[in-house]
Amino acid sequence: MKVAVVAHAGKTFGGGLPELRRVLEANGVTDPFWAEVPKSKKAPEQVRRAVEDGAELIFSWGGDGMARRCIGELAGTPASLAVLPAGTSNLLATNLGIPRDIEAAVAIGLHGERRPLDVGRFNDERFAVMAGAGFDAAMIRDADGLKDRMGRVAYMWSGSRNIRSESFEAKIKVDGVPWYDGPASCVLLGNVGALFGGVQVFPDARPDDGQLELGIVTADNVVQWTRTIARTVSGDPSRSPFVRTTRAHKVKVTLDRPVLYELDGGDRRKVSSFKVKVEPGALRICVPSPAQARVAA
Repeated sequence: MKVAVVAHAGKTFGGGLPELRRVLEANGVTDPFWAEVPKSKKAPEQVRRAVEDGAELIFSWGGDGMARRCIGELAGTPASLAVLPAGTSNLLATNLGIPRDIEAAVAIGLHGERRPLDVGRFNDERFAVMAGAGFDAAMIRDADGLKDRMGRVAYMWSGSRNIRSESFEAKIKVDGVPWYDGPASCVLLGNVGALFGGVQVFPDARPDDGQLELGIVTADNVVQWTRTIARTVSGDPSRSPFVRTTRAHKVKVTLDRPVLYELDGGDRRKVSSFKVKVEPGALRICVPSPAQARVAA
């Protein structure tokens, strides 16, 4: 099996990239395709090079943004992706049961199971964890400069700053049928269950069911947000009177003004409309085998 490593040079965990080299060599991977990039946006070119070079397995070293960039290139190819969680939140790795341990994560990549992974497409960009517009995107934007120092606390701090953000009007169609028309403070789509800080926002989500979870939040003041967050932390946000959820294959959203959006925990720009669809089983991703999962537990 031909192996490649595409690494964000500014991210690390465990013994860092030197330990990764040692662990790969100990597992017989002595000459992998190796590329280090200074930013995740530089990763797609290296992923394409690795695939053209014949890589069958690509290790992504970094956070969710790095994994998203790799997934954007690998979807639809025969190569598999293994995640090495060197980021701050590592939402994809957490949902897949991949630990922040280099030896264990490498073993999952080399000897674990290959699972089909659904991929979402937000306009022309792919995502694997979540996509959202409004409150969540603003929270992620304001946490960006602090998350490396403060970790998940940065999201709590930035979230408290954005609770009073002005809501917007949203018209949403789900699979071609009108589903919502009214005020919203957040439109969120998820491919997995645990999102911000590991909280189960979509407790019934599965990354291989061919659907995306869709939720809107209508809370627009501190009291309403406090109630919504309390329901979310308790594990059942759909019971909040300020939350509405469904499942979808395709979603079309029209907003009354430009609103910031995010993909897999990275803030982007502002949009006044967007389309989202699921690409079922677009990628093979490495997950723990039953034996590996038992050891981790």
